[in-house]
Formats: sequence, C-alpha cells, structure tokens
Amino acid sequence: MNVSTLPKLIVALDVPELAAATELVDKLAPLGVIFKLGYEPLFGYGDAIRARLEELGAQMFVDAKLHDIPRTVEAAVRLLVRPGVRILTAHALGGNEMLQAAVGGATERARQLGIEPPQIFAVTILTSIAAEELNELGLRGGPGENVIRLAALARDARCAGVVCSPHEVRDLKAFFGADFAALCPGIRPAGAAHGDQKRVTTPSSAVEAGADYLVVGRPVVEAPDPLAAALEILAEMERAARAL
Repeated sequence: MNVSTLPKLIVALDVPELAAATELVDKLAPLGVIFKLGYEPLFGYGDAIRARLEELGAQMFVDAKLHDIPRTVEAAVRLLVRPGVRILTAHALGGNEMLQAAVGGATERARQLGIEPPQIFAVTILTSIAAEELNELGLRGGPGENVIRLAALARDARCAGVVCSPHEVRDLKAFFGADFAALCPGIRPAGAAHGDQKRVTTPSSAVEAGADYLVVGRPVVEAPDPLAAALEILAEMERAARAL
C-alpha cells in the first residue's frame, strides 16, 4: 500500500468538558488525525471546540448520526457544514430520500461557503449491537447481511461510504469496490478493554480488512499519555498497511 493512501486515524473527543477536549486537541493536532465530534462535544461545547479546531486547521468528523424527515436532516446538515468538517453522518435507516437530502444539503451549503463539501457517511449497524440483538430490532439476518443491504441504500443515495464494524469491511469492499469507503469504530488495541463495544478488532486487523478510517476513543483519550497512545496506534496502522 502506498503511504499516501494509508487509512486515517480518527480520535473521538468523547469527553464531558471543554478543557479536557481542548487539551487533547492541542496535543494530537500535530499528528494530522481527524477529530470526531459526537454528542458530548456537540451538545456540550460545540461552538468552542469547533472554533479551536478551525484555528488549528484540524479536520473534523461531525458524528451527528442524523435521522429525521428529509427536510429536517437537510437543514441540520446545512448548519453543520463549515471549514474543516470533512465527514458528516446520517443513519442509513432513515432511507434513500433522507440520505439524498443530506448529500444535497452538504453540497449546496459548501458551494455557498466556497469550501470542499464534507462527505456524507451512512451509519449502518452500531458496533455496540450484537448479532443476537438484531432480531429484537426487527432486522432479519446477521450484522453483515444488514450492513450490505444498508450500504447499497447509501451508495444509491451518493453517500461516500458507510460506518460499519471492521468485521464487515471485506464483504463491503467486495460488493461495492475500493472507492466506497468504510469508516470503522470499534477499534481496540490488543489487550484494551472493549467497554460497550461488541464487534471490535485491532487497528492492524482493520487496516488489513481494508478500512479507510479507524475511530479510536477511550484507548487514546483515557490513556495516561494520549500522544504516546495515538503514536503507537498510528505506527501499528502503518506497519499493517506496508505489509499488504
């Protein structure tokens, strides 16, 4: 694998306070990682942390997981598009029309701002959901089958890719090709606690499977030395990529 095509590391700023998030950003931004803004930063201190990320020229993954009627999702996307936002998420279960509205809203708002539009990724099956829980949700088949079905919906809506477990990436790439991107949470270095994640794998295994983006939260943000933890994960990713 060419170094220029190495998968990207996304660090999840899943911390409750602005001061802690800002400290992490200042330490890790020089590594060129993307920062994930999930519910805690978005709802707790969204404007402040986004302003700091813009100041540093860092890239953002706004993990809003939008899921509503098409008009509401399009309006939300327009408000979330700003310089530095590289990726936005919406739930695939919202349907084709909703996903198309998200893509269209991102494209149009970026055009108005004169910036590159963020990519819309469709969330498929959360990595906190085990296979046996799918039946409770009324979904037939296993996680892989559902991910592929939802990914087809996302592709037809012109999404850039999907959010899925690393375990589904090989089949995803086989069905849709290398250009349809896989963004994978549930990444845990060997020996790290899984927490509430159930379908997990190591950074090297995710790279070997073909993941384009790897999301790591607690193993970095809760580490005694977050910078060292991130550097170790990046080194593991590069070793795995060079071995392919």
